[in-house]
Amino acid sequence: MFLLKNKIEALILISPRPLSVKRLASLLETDEESVAKDLSELVNDYAGRRGGIIIAEHEGEVQMVTTAEQAPLVQKFLKDETTGELTRPSLETLTIVAYRGPITRADLEKIRGVNCSIILRNLMMRGLVEAREDKKRLVTFYTISINFLKLLGLKHISGLPDYESLHGAEVLDQFLNQSQEADTE
Repeated sequence: MFLLKNKIEALILISPRPLSVKRLASLLETDEESVAKDLSELVNDYAGRRGGIIIAEHEGEVQMVTTAEQAPLVQKFLKDETTGELTRPSLETLTIVAYRGPITRADLEKIRGVNCSIILRNLMMRGLVEAREDKKRLVTFYTISINFLKLLGLKHISGLPDYESLHGAEVLDQFLNQSQEADTE
């Protein structure tokens, strides 16, 4: 059985944005007090190990970040990642977001069949994809950015080739609906 602290660590690692104790408790279906206690231990664990990653805390939210000592290395890597050519998985993800967006990460991963969190983070860093949170449903939707349109010289997303037929592809809608029904059973 996984410890609560391990689950918190996993969520903080994959989250593209800072998380609050309340949000973590909701995701983990447990009480905020337990999450706060284990999160505090986790923050201390990371601070004590003197590694390249720490857990930063700001205004009641936490996120994994690199240490200041690693900043030059990270900046060099990010520059290479955000200025180089897109990888095939990045292009696939960007295409799905462009034609099917706004789309949740869960639906995107059902279509691609793999975890897309790192790819989405990279596309957001490049300014090609934006994340929009639906606070009522507690879901994040991904959509292309204005920069994406600007780079392609488009006034509107509908200017993509075959956009109307691919955006409304009924086969894909049926697949996603069937997957959602299977997840609830």
